[in-house]
Amino acid sequence: MGCGGRDRGARHDFLLAERQQNRRGLGALMLSGGHLLSVLIFFPAVGALALMMLRGDDHKFIRSIAMLVAVAEFLFSLLLLRGVPIGSSGYRLEEFAKWIPAPPIHYHLGVDGISMFLVLLTTFLTPISVLASWSSIRHRVKEFFVMMLLLEVGVVGVFLSLDLFLFFLFWEMVLIPMAFVIGIWGHERRVYAAVKFVLYTMAGSILMLVGIIWLYNATGTFDLPTIQQMLANGQLVLEPRTEMLLFLAFFVAFAIKVPVFPLHTWLPDAHVEAPTAGSVMLAGVLLKLGTYGMIRFCLPLFPDASHRAARWVAVLAIIGIIYGALVSMVQPNLKKLVAYSSVSHLGFVVLGIFAFQRISMQGAVFQMLAHGVSTGALFLLVGMLYDRRHTFEIGEFGGLSTPMPKLAAFFLFVALSSLGLPMLNGFVGEFLILLGTYQRHWGWAAWAALGVILSACYLLWSYQRVFFGDVTREKNRALSDVSLRENWILATMAVVILWMGIGSPFITRRTAAATQTVMDQAEPQWAYEAAARVSAMPHAKTVSLHVTQTMGVEKLGVR
Repeated sequence: MGCGGRDRGARHDFLLAERQQNRRGLGALMLSGGHLLSVLIFFPAVGALALMMLRGDDHKFIRSIAMLVAVAEFLFSLLLLRGVPIGSSGYRLEEFAKWIPAPPIHYHLGVDGISMFLVLLTTFLTPISVLASWSSIRHRVKEFFVMMLLLEVGVVGVFLSLDLFLFFLFWEMVLIPMAFVIGIWGHERRVYAAVKFVLYTMAGSILMLVGIIWLYNATGTFDLPTIQQMLANGQLVLEPRTEMLLFLAFFVAFAIKVPVFPLHTWLPDAHVEAPTAGSVMLAGVLLKLGTYGMIRFCLPLFPDASHRAARWVAVLAIIGIIYGALVSMVQPNLKKLVAYSSVSHLGFVVLGIFAFQRISMQGAVFQMLAHGVSTGALFLLVGMLYDRRHTFEIGEFGGLSTPMPKLAAFFLFVALSSLGLPMLNGFVGEFLILLGTYQRHWGWAAWAALGVILSACYLLWSYQRVFFGDVTREKNRALSDVSLRENWILATMAVVILWMGIGSPFITRRTAAATQTVMDQAEPQWAYEAAARVSAMPHAKTVSLHVTQTMGVEKLGVR
């Protein structure tokens, strides 16, 4: 397989020059003492260290410090909105330093429109999770909040890393605190769920590590932009079989994390056994590591293999959409129902990525954010029910709108957002994904649309069984409605859900350039080779490359 034509090399040279300009801008920032990306990664670690030095029995003070650190981290992350202006392509606020000389591992950070909003999602959900755990976590309180802050360190590090080895370190770092959160503070089968989570994730990580080492042996560097440059200008040539094997090594690791059917079986157990805060972070943030990895690594590094595998990935995504919805529909456990709904909703994200349409890619990025907020809110609501009744079984509820009208109203609002009601956040991403997928293959869009219908069925039916009808258990008559703390949590989530639905251009305008850059990097090499052959024909007319919406890839157009 060749690696780069004249047009592709020129475009990459432009992006490289812009990235170097960003580094010069970073120099001025460094002179002023500003290292925003490093602060975002390591500030929660400083907070975790401070918590470790506190007395373990002063629970109120520990919770307050954890909340202070989480809120401060969120406020710091808002500065990214200034650092990544609308229309900016390439990586911004880059930080580059030599770390280990042999092998050459660099401390290389950067942010673009996609990773910026994923960092914001992480820093937003962390204080929400801390506040949700205020009274439900009663043993080893200090250790719990230390794990939550370390989890934030790992996730933010994954989103900001531009060195493959550094990325892998943060990727593995996420595993440790999440496993402890599930295994120590989870429910009855917590150890089983934690071990299963670790085994699945480690299996994928081993494959990805093999791929990273192979790329290093071929290029002599772990630096992601450098490898992309070598691919673009032809310094690194991947044979089709080798490229496909490398694609699979990365893709399987990311597919396990999403999770993509049939690699999803660890997720329901992890969600059901995890405490509420663990489920919020798992669904809201950790699952996005997989889809982010597909966008950041699979498509730009292995474009031809990604296109060749697209139809098979789309089939798996569609199966996941429908399978997750059908299992949710017959699920008697409310928390497991929400867990399987994540399999369905994230199937939309994977489908949008591998439809190879700019509009579907935009929808996939937006859906990642919307799912994080909506499903995080659903787990918060389910956790509030569990705190009062200590069960997830739908049959134990019924008629709860009478003793708990506020919680019932919030639950309905969040369920409507999750099923994609217009004006709420779930609609925007699903609509863009379906629209872009239809332009690629109408059959894919038709099957995926069935998942939208099924999601309305299982969410509304479960809501009817939990909140409508007569109160079926005497215990439920005396249940208290949401407290002031819970009211603030749910109101905040509801405002964000509504704002994302109404003010979606705020997000899409800031992610447009980054998604277009990914689409440019993911163009199949055969298009450029065909262009070169046609332009070399003796009587060839002016040849241009234009985007053909019906094919979803760049195609020759002769004018």
